[in-house]
Amino acid sequence: MYRVMLDEKDVPKKWYNIAADLPVELPAPTQTEEGHQLENLPKIFSKGVLEQEMSQERWIEIPKEVREVYKKVGRPNPLYRATGLEDYLDTPAKIYYKREDLSPTGSHKLNSAIAQAYYAKKDGAERLTTETGAGQWGTALSLACSLMGLDCTVYMVKSSFQQKPYRKTIMQIYDGEVLASPSDKTSYGRKKLAEDPNHPGSLGIAISEAVEDALSDDKTYYSLGSVLNHVMLHQTVIGLETKKQFESIDETPDVMVGCVGGGSNFSGAAFPFMKDKISGDLDCQFIAVEPESCPTLTQGEYRYDYGDTEGLTPLLKMYTLGHEFIPPSNHAGGLRYHGMSPIIALLVHEGLMDARTVKQTEIFKTGQTFAKCEGVVPAPETCHAIKIGMDEAVKCRKTGEEKNIVINFSGHGLLDLQGYSDFFEGKLED
Repeated sequence: MYRVMLDEKDVPKKWYNIAADLPVELPAPTQTEEGHQLENLPKIFSKGVLEQEMSQERWIEIPKEVREVYKKVGRPNPLYRATGLEDYLDTPAKIYYKREDLSPTGSHKLNSAIAQAYYAKKDGAERLTTETGAGQWGTALSLACSLMGLDCTVYMVKSSFQQKPYRKTIMQIYDGEVLASPSDKTSYGRKKLAEDPNHPGSLGIAISEAVEDALSDDKTYYSLGSVLNHVMLHQTVIGLETKKQFESIDETPDVMVGCVGGGSNFSGAAFPFMKDKISGDLDCQFIAVEPESCPTLTQGEYRYDYGDTEGLTPLLKMYTLGHEFIPPSNHAGGLRYHGMSPIIALLVHEGLMDARTVKQTEIFKTGQTFAKCEGVVPAPETCHAIKIGMDEAVKCRKTGEEKNIVINFSGHGLLDLQGYSDFFEGKLED
């Protein structure tokens, strides 16, 4: 068995909301005494996603229109068995990977982009603004807006804008407007450029610019690619499909691994299984993997902080490196974020998830190994998860345990070849 397929009829009809099953109450968003962050939320987000953000309902129906677009872009996605990698590692473990790279935009991000564009259109919006790091989210939202008849403005972290020019090209193919952040389009962007004309940017700064832009236009909403609960909710189609695939082969996962920046892909894969761990019906280890250069879960503080740099967002209880933290410009642009999904942060804090870090040079070694064994080139972000999945498989070789290890293959690396090239030329540092 090399892959487990599902039929179109198996596209989930409902998203799973883990907020209904958390072992302790999730700390609510708040704001400063002088701020208006909470009052601004209806000006920033559509009514549909705001309702989902605050919902305690366990199951939330996926609109028929969204399900049809999910099918149009290729869902459900297959679950592959990495037999070549297993042979290379000489492990008794079975390694599986969920192919989120097969979407038209090359990553899991389209799962939430489609939903957010749908709700914005339903609410009368004409344009969405957003931020993007590596460009996967900006690409996904550009396509989703094109499919839904909306304009799209993307503030792309300047270091990634320079490292990954073809991401910009694809966004433009989908009619997305792409600006290097910090930009001269917003007052906050101009402020950061005045401080440093060569500022590399950060996701926090790009979020500030996108939110400011949305607040200045009554026909525009802001759309976030990770961190918030409604994004985690939309991504659960990944785990719900994976669960059905494991049931079809009469197996269950023993280890689930995913990379984390804000946490969307790992949440989507893990939360439907975490439900069973919380209820005592599944014994599984969940491992969130982040860059050593941006160690939010492993070295950040668990406290309230802004999701952006300027302080336009509500304060969220999460692990954070501080909202003014500017991470190094490594090639895993999608993981360079100071904060974390409040739900993932809570689960790590409660001991239900583990967190680990990986160095930049290790991820490209891992990507090359995986590509040679399986034929698929992983994104630098995805390589973080693969590295730890391989480490767990090597442990099984030493102990003789026959574990099922599941890696969420969040995106392909075919637009990240400059990073691989820099690695082969010895230009990358840890």
